[in-house]
Amino acid sequence: MKDKTCMITGANSGIGKYTAIGLAELGANIVMVCRNKGRGEEAQKEIIEKSGNESVDLLLADLSSQKEIRKLTSDFKRKHTNLHVLINNAGIILKNRTLSVDNIEMNLAVNYLAPFLLTNLLLDVIKESAPARIINVSSGGHGMTKMDLEDLQNAKNYSSFGSYGHSKLALMLFTYQLSRRLENTGVAVNALQPGMVRTNLGRDQPFLARLLTKIFFRSPKKGAQTSIYLASSPDVEGITGKYFKDRKITRSTEDSYNLDYAVKLWTMSEKLVEMKAF
Repeated sequence: MKDKTCMITGANSGIGKYTAIGLAELGANIVMVCRNKGRGEEAQKEIIEKSGNESVDLLLADLSSQKEIRKLTSDFKRKHTNLHVLINNAGIILKNRTLSVDNIEMNLAVNYLAPFLLTNLLLDVIKESAPARIINVSSGGHGMTKMDLEDLQNAKNYSSFGSYGHSKLALMLFTYQLSRRLENTGVAVNALQPGMVRTNLGRDQPFLARLLTKIFFRSPKKGAQTSIYLASSPDVEGITGKYFKDRKITRSTEDSYNLDYAVKLWTMSEKLVEMKAF
């Protein structure tokens, strides 16, 4: 991974931080994307110390804000000329329905629309850096729901896990559709589920749920292994449009392969982020 530039969103904690450490240990140039400056700088210092790699940059952005995502891409392009790996890792799950600054349901805004917008804004650099890889951190939770394009933002029937799963299903549809659009460009697009991991993702959930998470879920370090594998392994060179679990290709739900859903969702997403995507 020497001389390879890797951007990782949500890199200050959990899976994102351990992904950054693992790739930094392999010699990659790391670009962390974090929301909070203090926590980002603390994680940046830890990543450098644990990896022995000082090429760790920190960029700040609240990924629920499309304005901040656009500023993030501008900041990145001013400082960096290549992007070999983009890992859309940041995610949330909220107990109560909340709207972003752009008036979009928050799970959808962060878990799906942020990767959609950020990836499309960075595609010019990614394609110029080919061979390159785009990795979307999804979840087995995408199988908890069916795609409902009539209620994409879960305004009619909101539940925290249902909306979370719906946003991750949208991310799966995006992954497969983008891989089709990028065929023969040298850019691979894959998704993964990290398994049940102890992260800050469920910090908004009830105490019992958080307690069970600590007892039974795997560590963030173990949860990061498939992300690191997809970003760095020569074994997956040229493999695209796949879904991985524990570093092996597996099938996602039937809805995630629905081409009609994928095409319609892409058009809807373009309207929500007010841009004509790739």
